[in-house]
Amino acid sequence: QVQLVESGGGLVQAGGSLVLSCTAPARTFRMYDMGWFRQAPGKEREFVGHISWGGGKIDYADSVKGRFTISRDNAEDTVTVYLKMNNLLLEDTAVYYCAADRVEVTAAVEPYFWGKGTLVTVSS
Repeated sequence: QVQLVESGGGLVQAGGSLVLSCTAPARTFRMYDMGWFRQAPGKEREFVGHISWGGGKIDYADSVKGRFTISRDNAEDTVTVYLKMNNLLLEDTAVYYCAADRVEVTAAVEPYFWGKGTLVTVSS
């Protein structure tokens, strides 16, 4: 049963900004590390970044560092993780997936929980 739900995808011009959200039930995910991955057409899925359960550790892929920001809100009922994307490039076009795990979400280990993804299309 999918418990991570992404939203906020859409069409944006190059240089623009977009904010993606991922919601998850707090009863399960409050203490989970949360991350973002993306998969561009014809390419393998790649790690975008992650945030620890308390927000104290955040890491990004080099390709998005300085342009993307991850944050989270651990509300009583719902955990929401945000991916704010600035200065979008054509190569940022992809399906963006939210992921979660009890351990740190990294590029090296496939997280246990996944959302269904939201499409971001960057146009020229």
